[in-house]
Amino acid sequence: MSESTKRSGVPSDEQVVERLVPAWLREAEAHESSAAHEAAEDWKRGRLSPAAARELAEWVTARVTQTAFNEEEGPTRNGPAPISVSDKSAVHRWLAAQGHRL
Repeated sequence: MSESTKRSGVPSDEQVVERLVPAWLREAEAHESSAAHEAAEDWKRGRLSPAAARELAEWVTARVTQTAFNEEEGPTRNGPAPISVSDKSAVHRWLAAQGHRL
């Protein structure tokens, strides 16, 4: 855990990405196994291709499950991992920091 996370209790962008990428890869495996395998191999090497980065950005946007609304204001969807709007932003920031254009 990074020093800033210890102090603020808020996970870093990298920690959010590390939590969500495995869920994204599992879901991708079910739909397009060869692309998912390639993305998984790249992830193990510490990088993502531009195509995989776009897919991750789109996936996290589409899978936001925690909208900060209460039950009366809007639904909460079940998903492979809880994903908040701030998680989506963290993934997008992390991808941009890695040089990916979204």
